[in-house]
Amino acid sequence: MMLFSNVMCDPGLGQATVIPSHQQIVNFTVLIESSKTFPEQEWEAVLWHNGKEDREWHELPLEEMPSGRVTGPLAVSSKDRPNVYRRYFTIGLRRPRVQTSVQFNLKFRTFTSKSWKWMNDQSSLKDGELYFQSQNPPQELGDYLKDYSSNITVRSVPSDAIDTQLWFITTSVQSAQKEVSGYSNVSLGTPRSFTRWFSLVRIWRPWLAPRHGQGIFSPSEDAVLCAFLRWDGLHLVLLAVSGVDDDLTVFKPDGHGNVILSSRNESTENGLARVLVAVGKTFESANAAVMYHARKLVNGDGSNIIHKNAETKELTDGEVKADWMEHWSDGLTYCTWNGLGQNLNEQKIYSALDVLNENGIKITNLIIDDNWQSLDNYGQIQTKRGMTDFEANKEGFPQGLQHTVTQIRIKHPNIQHVAVWHALLGYWGGISPTGNIAKAYKTREVRKQNGNVITVVDAVDAQRMYNDFYLFLSNAGIDSVKTDAQFMVDAFNDADDRRRFIKAYQDAWMINALRFFSTKAISSMSQVPQIIFHSQIPTNRPRLMLRNSDDFFPEIPASHPWHIFVNAHNALLTSHLNILPDWDMFQTCHAYSSFHAAARCVSGGPIYFTDEPGKHDLDLIAQMTAQTINGKAVILRPSVVGKTTGIYTAYEEERLLRVGAFTGSKRTGTGILGVFNVSARLLSEFVNLNEFPGVEINQEYVVRGHTTGEISQVMKLEDKGTVVSLEVAVKGWEILSAYPLRSFALGRRQSLQSSKIQIAVLGLLGKMTGAAAVLNSETRVEESGRLRIVSSIKALGVLGIYLSDLATRSIEETIMITIVGRGIPLHTVSVDPARPVLQVDIERAWNEMGIDGGWSNEVPVEIFIS
Repeated sequence: MMLFSNVMCDPGLGQATVIPSHQQIVNFTVLIESSKTFPEQEWEAVLWHNGKEDREWHELPLEEMPSGRVTGPLAVSSKDRPNVYRRYFTIGLRRPRVQTSVQFNLKFRTFTSKSWKWMNDQSSLKDGELYFQSQNPPQELGDYLKDYSSNITVRSVPSDAIDTQLWFITTSVQSAQKEVSGYSNVSLGTPRSFTRWFSLVRIWRPWLAPRHGQGIFSPSEDAVLCAFLRWDGLHLVLLAVSGVDDDLTVFKPDGHGNVILSSRNESTENGLARVLVAVGKTFESANAAVMYHARKLVNGDGSNIIHKNAETKELTDGEVKADWMEHWSDGLTYCTWNGLGQNLNEQKIYSALDVLNENGIKITNLIIDDNWQSLDNYGQIQTKRGMTDFEANKEGFPQGLQHTVTQIRIKHPNIQHVAVWHALLGYWGGISPTGNIAKAYKTREVRKQNGNVITVVDAVDAQRMYNDFYLFLSNAGIDSVKTDAQFMVDAFNDADDRRRFIKAYQDAWMINALRFFSTKAISSMSQVPQIIFHSQIPTNRPRLMLRNSDDFFPEIPASHPWHIFVNAHNALLTSHLNILPDWDMFQTCHAYSSFHAAARCVSGGPIYFTDEPGKHDLDLIAQMTAQTINGKAVILRPSVVGKTTGIYTAYEEERLLRVGAFTGSKRTGTGILGVFNVSARLLSEFVNLNEFPGVEINQEYVVRGHTTGEISQVMKLEDKGTVVSLEVAVKGWEILSAYPLRSFALGRRQSLQSSKIQIAVLGLLGKMTGAAAVLNSETRVEESGRLRIVSSIKALGVLGIYLSDLATRSIEETIMITIVGRGIPLHTVSVDPARPVLQVDIERAWNEMGIDGGWSNEVPVEIFIS
């Protein structure tokens, strides 16, 4: 009888694993879990593979690893995980002599069983695949694209990304004729030798979303970015560049595997469609190559006002300070949209803020979302309503916007920034043709592609209108904006309107947003190719926030895992733009609340919530935020934004979504991996140390799980079994952090002998991304032989320090801790009873000692170990 068993394997089944050209051995790790309701049994496992020269399938028995070598499971709800025995096995598979892909599977059984069980019998996973890279990849574009059109011009160009090849492709596009745009469709041929593809498509006009496949290239929507994983382990990446002129360029399939370059030209002159093609040993290197060069193409375009306008240069060089954005984006934000509904008024806002205050939730930023404005056509749908005036509507804000904002700031001094929502063109239906705005500025009627006609302020008056509008908002006490519906200019039908409005409105908005609000602006519904390349990729201005995906829909259960999946994949593109990605608001009391919260924390972007008044999860908010010494609630953002590490894994494949981020400096920083179950069933998988961003060879690490606090044994990339096992329930998640260890030899007071100690500053415990609270840290051995750790911490909380020999130490005799040079009370220091982690409650110590932080915003902590 085969006992209950659960099996994990690394590299995994159902996926393709790329093996670098220098790696000669592929180390497999297998975990077999069996129920403790039966007596423990001996197990055997066999790797089944076709990696020999004859390409036949062969068996390779795995060797059981000594007990305790590999960390125990780090799992969400680990207390509920079945009570099981765990046995680990490993084996090395040698690289084939002839370059080829290798398929593998796994079978296992107890020693007393005669029948084998195959691992993929437990799931629908197919065989695993290994793609071995070579030292000398092909050099010509024809080696990667087959039968491309003779109507394209191909030029090899230098790449700024290491170990990549880059080509710049152009083709002509005929000019527009009056209101009719010019079009071009040219074949780039068929990508060669690929096994999986990924693309970012225009799921609808304002938003991008991922598509995946394993057959022919066949996305159902227009694509902006495409990537192909080849069986030789190389990545082919294609990027369509728009907006250099008055153009829109995308990729389309033709049903036969060819990639079609499709371009629309709004100019009265013939134009160019531009494509960048790169090949690299990693997706990220090839992706970086095309993005870096796209920025060069945009920077070389003299029509881009961001580059030539002296007014903008003065703003970016003088008036805008980069640290302003850090203060704004690091604050906890409340948004009125889902929480207060669309019938918004000042009393609802006042009441919601009072309830937040009563619950001890000290927000820093407030966003007054849609429906504060003065509009026409009461009772009609949004797209039929236009903005009439800059002032707020009298029904909801009878004394005007300035009065509302003043009252908010008086009663809630913790709120430093107040933003309002508005559409790029005023409102969803533009402006009212009979309102005060229409009387003050030149207007124009424009036809949308759906046939509807709306009234807008003409492009020639957009700069003046935005200057006046933002001056009014600034005088009313508003210091930030969320500018939505930016895709509307791409919805215009006629070529002359598209040419007239797209860039002009982007420039008018950005210049005035920088002038009046510095960097405190959110660009929303603006994942439009022309806007991406005209406004979001240039780097000669401060970063603004950019909504990274479609909305949070609290009432649609299926939307929540998809929302995180989309954001993680869109970040592959947006992480290369000059923006801070915004994964949208969410609610803290919701079936998926912690799922969203964890995703926002690893995103590296802002965190804002939209709770109904009184419906708040205070514990969840505490995991996302920390209190500064000045009493402000701040979020702990990783310094490198989060994005998926599973580029070619489709949403339907029932695998854990992994979102990788990084915080700190190279070599000393912490790799962060958010793991999310976006499927409809429980998933058990390994996470390998090599999946964490920023990990390096010849460096030792420990991995810690947020939800359980469990810590792995010491691991190195070169070792076997460098894995963490996870079992993640539906709606489940975990955040893992890989901390680099520093080793020191120091002398004990009692002895002249030195001993080795390994140290890692873990950051604030109990916080989802607590490692990001460590602004800087330095550890050194003093002449006396005493170890000194000097850290600067962003906020208050419990600071965790990994000390490898903590179990042998006396805190009273060998450890001293100070804050601003003063020793802290002994009772504020404790030891984790299950792990070698020193816990320093700097928040309690700070409050009990009555420390005045002065002008500093940071907590200076020194730890002396002898």
